[in-house]
Amino acid sequence: MSEPWLAARSLHRRFSSEHRDLHILRGIDLQVHPGEFVAVTGPSGSGKSTLLNLLGTLDEPDEGEIHWGGVSVRSLNARRRARLRNKELGFVFQQHHLLPDFTALENVLMPARVAGNVGREARQRALGLLERVGLSERISHLPGELSGGEQQRVAVARALMNRPSLLLLDEPGGNLDEARAAQLHRLLLDLALEGNVSVVAVTHDIDLARQAGRWYRIEDGLLAAAVPD
Repeated sequence: MSEPWLAARSLHRRFSSEHRDLHILRGIDLQVHPGEFVAVTGPSGSGKSTLLNLLGTLDEPDEGEIHWGGVSVRSLNARRRARLRNKELGFVFQQHHLLPDFTALENVLMPARVAGNVGREARQRALGLLERVGLSERISHLPGELSGGEQQRVAVARALMNRPSLLLLDEPGGNLDEARAAQLHRLLLDLALEGNVSVVAVTHDIDLARQAGRWYRIEDGLLAAAVPD
């Protein structure tokens, strides 16, 4: 097998409040290889989203290390981390987080604009992605003019805009009905396969988890291989 693109070692994450201390992650180890699909399931509050935020450099572990392409995230300054998120990562969250005053096309183009790529090639890629997710007739619509499922598909296209190495999925179909969620999951997996993109998905959806190359369950802050029913 190829060298892991992403390697997390002994991750711990704690949160403190006035009344108690929570040790959410208790020594998580995870490797993700190029083109691999990894699913993580577990109860609500078990730390699935916390783990995803650490992998995506949106948060930092209290202990442990995360390496991207063999480079420690701790060694990167804020500017290099932001570049890593823009160039190498695609996020698809349960809440789509589209910019409300920008059209579907403009939202998809936003990662390219942040990277300084505003040319014709970027626009053509954005249009192609919107066509791929079935929204070529909706490119000029604002998010408020789109259904929830359509907004989520715009978010998928945006996540893939800069050809990321890793796609991070946080309950992407959680706000959709069962049929639309299954349709979105198939689309995500097809797009990832076509682009040889690695995927880490945290989900309650067992059907999605069963499609993964590796399926883990997180509980009591620990990560273990899931045993399919």
